[in-house]
Amino acid sequence: MSITRYLMLAALFAALPATAQDRSAERKLYCWDEGGRKVCGDALPASAVNNARTEISSRTGMPSARLGRVLSPSEQAEAAKQEAARHQEAERIAAQKRSDTALAESYDSEETLRQAFKVRYELVDESLKTSEMTINTQRRRLLQLMRSAADLELEGKPVNEKLGQDIQAQRTALVDAMHMQQQQQAERSLLDSQQQEALDRWRKARGIEAAVTE
Repeated sequence: MSITRYLMLAALFAALPATAQDRSAERKLYCWDEGGRKVCGDALPASAVNNARTEISSRTGMPSARLGRVLSPSEQAEAAKQEAARHQEAERIAAQKRSDTALAESYDSEETLRQAFKVRYELVDESLKTSEMTINTQRRRLLQLMRSAADLELEGKPVNEKLGQDIQAQRTALVDAMHMQQQQQAERSLLDSQQQEALDRWRKARGIEAAVTE
């Protein structure tokens, strides 16, 4: 045998243990729960495919991966629902942050912010005055119509259909005007809390401590 051929064979045999070792390094051991007890093996049975398990490297003896059990359809739906809720909350927080930043950049002082709310107060107050005048007018008109109906009844005459319809329409208009006034009063009351909230957000975005007195 030539020296060259001998060296080639020696190199081949020397490589065989390393190849076997590489194949051994690729193997995994599995440990999973089965019926309340821990089971380990070098192959994962079909009955345990969906179970939580730990994969262990046969080369190092250390865990290489930990996999949770496969969720049922109802659990997957619940997990998706919770993930959607978390995503929605994250979007809400991000939108609030953008809004606070815009608020801080739009007003250079608390006074300018209060002035903006003062304009809103004035608009609502004007609407309340208009509603009050409208209610008074509608009430007077309704009383006039009802007096007309009462006079007819005192004279022993029937209340004609048109007068009855006018009374009903006037009563409806008065109720609508009163509902509008109630909404405006609620909006007026809400402005106080909205202004305070805006001031708190503005201070926080600007890094300013709240004033001791408002």
